[in-house]
This record gives sequence, structure tokens and C-alpha cells, in this order.
Amino acid sequence: MFKYFKDSYNELVNKVTWPSFQQLAGSTKVVMVASVIFALIVLVMDITFESIMNGIYHLLG
Repeated sequence: MFKYFKDSYNELVNKVTWPSFQQLAGSTKVVMVASVIFALIVLVMDITFESIMNGIYHLLG
């Protein structure tokens, strides 16, 4: 078990390449923009579905 933790630590320190702050900031911006776009798409779909259902309920009742 100790060897596992020692090997894991060694891999994290010596073999993993960590992103620079600029790369991390750029990736964060991409995720934020994609999240906003996705939220807007879901909002449009929700409003459209609500309008369709209100139309159906109006016709039926």
C-alpha cells in the first residue's frame, strides 16, 4: 500500500504536465462561454416547449 502512494506521488510530481496559469485561464473562459451558450439554448427550448404546451391546453380546454 505504501508503494502505491509513493508511486502515485512520483507520477504526479515527475510525469504529469500541469497547465500554466494562462492555459488554465483560457480553458476557464472557454468553459464559461460554452456554459452560457448551452444555458441560452436550453432557455429557448424551454420557452418554445412552454408556448407549444400552452397552445395545446388552450385548444383543449
